[in-house]
Amino acid sequence: MSYKFLRASLAGGSAVAMALLFNNTARSQQADPGGGTTLPEIVVQAPSPIQRPHRHRAEPGRTTAAAPPAAPAPNPETYAGTLPIVTDQFATVTVVPNEEIRRSAASTLGDLLNNKPGITGSSFAPGASSRPIIRGLDVNRVGIVENGIGSNGASDLGEDHFVPIDPLSTNQVEVIRGPATLRYGSQSIGGVVNASNNRIPETLPCSAVPSIQTYGYNVKAPQLSASNPCASFEARSALSSVDRGREGAVLLDAAGNNVAIHADAFARKTEDYSVPNSPYRFDPNRPFAGKQPNSATQSDGASIGGSYFFAGGFIGAAVQQNNSIYGIPGIDGEEHRTRISARQTKLTVKGDYHPDSAAVEVIRFWAGATDYKHNEIGLADPADFSSDGVRQTFTNKEQEGRVEVQFMPLNLRFAALTTAIGVQASHQELTAPSPDDPGSPLNGLWDPNKNTKVAGYIFNELKFSEVTKAQVAARVEHVNLTGTMPSFIPELFDLNVDPAGIGPATARNLNFTPTSGSVGLIQNLPWNLVASITGQYTERAPKPAELFSRGGHDATVTFDVGNPNLGIETAKSVEVGLRKATGPFRFELTGYVTRFDGFIYRRLTGNTCEDVACVAGPGLELNQAIYSQKDANFRGAEFQFQYDVLPVWAGQFGVEGQYDVVRATFTDGTNVPRIPPQRLGGGVYYRDANWLARVNLLHAFAQNNIGDIETSTPGYNRLRAELSYTTKLAKSDWWGAQEVRFGVVGDNLLNEEIRNSVSYSKDQVLMPGLGVRMFANVKY
Repeated sequence: MSYKFLRASLAGGSAVAMALLFNNTARSQQADPGGGTTLPEIVVQAPSPIQRPHRHRAEPGRTTAAAPPAAPAPNPETYAGTLPIVTDQFATVTVVPNEEIRRSAASTLGDLLNNKPGITGSSFAPGASSRPIIRGLDVNRVGIVENGIGSNGASDLGEDHFVPIDPLSTNQVEVIRGPATLRYGSQSIGGVVNASNNRIPETLPCSAVPSIQTYGYNVKAPQLSASNPCASFEARSALSSVDRGREGAVLLDAAGNNVAIHADAFARKTEDYSVPNSPYRFDPNRPFAGKQPNSATQSDGASIGGSYFFAGGFIGAAVQQNNSIYGIPGIDGEEHRTRISARQTKLTVKGDYHPDSAAVEVIRFWAGATDYKHNEIGLADPADFSSDGVRQTFTNKEQEGRVEVQFMPLNLRFAALTTAIGVQASHQELTAPSPDDPGSPLNGLWDPNKNTKVAGYIFNELKFSEVTKAQVAARVEHVNLTGTMPSFIPELFDLNVDPAGIGPATARNLNFTPTSGSVGLIQNLPWNLVASITGQYTERAPKPAELFSRGGHDATVTFDVGNPNLGIETAKSVEVGLRKATGPFRFELTGYVTRFDGFIYRRLTGNTCEDVACVAGPGLELNQAIYSQKDANFRGAEFQFQYDVLPVWAGQFGVEGQYDVVRATFTDGTNVPRIPPQRLGGGVYYRDANWLARVNLLHAFAQNNIGDIETSTPGYNRLRAELSYTTKLAKSDWWGAQEVRFGVVGDNLLNEEIRNSVSYSKDQVLMPGLGVRMFANVKY
């Protein structure tokens, strides 16, 4: 797609938005003299360390006062299925609220976010390992955190590795872009995906508490007597047809004597999923039985945690366990029966304190420690089933901590200044030794290596008036990486020769000090529009896999070669946005341009390797992949809207639509590999206080802008329909149900042959075919 077409798309989207806006302004003003009906408050915690108190939280179980009076008539814009639009942030924030997660059939974060504008999933193993890709940027530029602490698995070390966060135990997901990513680290140039749940309670969980709760306020915690404890319970379950899937989760929250506890457990299992045609694009004669072989999955997990509330704050901790076993689809995975068996144990602690101070508003902290290990299991000899065993092991031991201080607003006369400062530190130890000879310098993917980071950051928010705000933020980070890498001879490296010829393994100690900064402006406009513009300069240090890899990786069928001569990657970005979150027409429109100096990417050379030998062209088992660095340009746009056309029965009938595009090229005119296609979609919906019915079609265009060693991807149409019912019941007894939600969702109803252009295995793996999912959730 040309840049001229991108600009035309932006202009066209703006024209459509403005036309619908003016056509409906009169109706909005009749409904609300202020110009529109306000959406239910969307509470986002990840974007910025500067946060204002939220006295009415949208999350169930976090009410802020004693039992409320009888509820008023439902506001149409509080119904399930409402498009969440965040207008008080300096860049686009995508929010997936609890009710949408419960309706979704997604079993991974990548699947959950896959159809959101500007976001796709890597889908290396659909339903098991699918990591979010934001605006064409993947593992090393997208951070994933849970309740403010990194997920800390191994998903950023290989596309085949799962993200140890399951939607079954998640209440809300936020995708953060732009300046706010400086809060989390230079490794999040593309964005941050934050999954939140109640594993560390931040509020007392019951609705009938006798006073205002503490989260976000400088007030005393409610006093609950030991004789009057309270508790809530939730059950989540679903069945799916395309993979014979079954899943279930239970969650318990309880409180008493200023203590809140949470416990949850979940499990899911699927068989090989059905596909409409043979997945083997270039091997059509290969046997095919209607399934994607070796795609079955099984996962489970549990957590227990608690918090203590005191005058002005809380402190809490949780321990959680995630386990997953899943197959790696594709010809090599099928022949070798490749599976991954993963296990993660994680301890997290966090809290906040609102001191009785004229200078400090709140002090927050997070800390976590992770012990992660997975074995890649398979047949050494496809003809010998007794050769099944561990082919590769990954371990990750990681510790992380962050402290933030938000100061009271300072009157500068021309603006109110609010400042927040933070410090962050982390330490990571990785191993991926040779399964056959742990002492071998060449057969493992990498030798043990360490990665230590220390960083400081500052956010300054200037409120010039009620309609104009600015933000200035900066981060400085020191990164130390130690590991071993065969001696590097540039002329041999460039020729892609046998890695054994590069030289003996030698210890390397590398240091980087990336610095980053951003500036942003939000301006409220007439007709409840909000405009924003941000500029960002971000530096990123190379990651261990990019530096120290030098061996075979069976699950991805690659022989990865790191490059210890990589330098800091620099990104200079500008993003412009226009949003509207009120009235019958709601939308957000975003355009962005990013220039990368020294863009680091994993380049397939076309050569193949086995053991420690590599040859030019095909012939051996593993595809050679080398980490390289090159200047690149990314530009793109995203648009989504929802329009309540007219009232029908007890609710609203409406239409919705979306569009996104990203174009990525190196400065020599060649294409950056593995970039998502242009997508256009829309549909119709009906929603009221109980029912949600929706039909939506998403069309992905063919992707022909491909890298040198890459195949084009045909376009597809993905049709989805859903029907769900939700009712909230009066709670008369402690055991009585408070809310019941059930429904049915159909996906890929046209049974289309869907290949994901960003997947390394797209020519051997299809996305699931036609499927129906039934779900039910009950809260007590």
